[in-house]
Amino acid sequence: MTVVEPRLTLERRLLREYPFVIACDEVGRGALAGPVAVGAAVIDARRARKGVPTGLRDSKLVPEPRRAEVAARAAAWAGTTAVGWASSVEIDQIGIIRALGLAAARAIADLRAHGVVPEEAIVILDGNHDYITPAGEDALTVRPVIKADRDCASAAAASVIAKVARDAVMTELHDDLPAYNWARNKGYASRDHREAIREHGLSRHHRSSWAIADAPTLF
Repeated sequence: MTVVEPRLTLERRLLREYPFVIACDEVGRGALAGPVAVGAAVIDARRARKGVPTGLRDSKLVPEPRRAEVAARAAAWAGTTAVGWASSVEIDQIGIIRALGLAAARAIADLRAHGVVPEEAIVILDGNHDYITPAGEDALTVRPVIKADRDCASAAAASVIAKVARDAVMTELHDDLPAYNWARNKGYASRDHREAIREHGLSRHHRSSWAIADAPTLF
């Protein structure tokens, strides 16, 4: 399989019109347990000229032992980054799409707290659906881009930063509830996770509104 290396082609084009780009990507959307996270990374023309950090890829393509190192390089390159969260309870209450919007809005609020003015930027959002604008961020310019986390370096940075942050949360939750083996499966529908659910039932961190018993094995 050929691994596609992310580039800065789209970002450099957009930076001719906007002072900076904010890239957002989600992690944990398909998990059975734990929060969903949305990473955000800010890129300006100066940082775009530096090129892509070594080893940066969509988080799914970065080997787990290297993710923290790659995420650290991505964060240093981007300068300003954030991760927003929506809990499993919130996912159950409002649904996954609105929860993604809530997590994204929280990430953007964190950027604002660090002096970023998102209304001046264009937001690259991985995927084909804009879940940010309906979350009260209608003043932003949002551009969904399919496979942005694969093709756009800024989105890959947001992806790996969010992935490392969420994996750390799931590892902490594993320490409290080791029966579900979240340190390994990170809350996704692995065989061992589903077997633990059948044996122990759902925990307070599971997305109880989902048809978990019928969830397919994802890896």
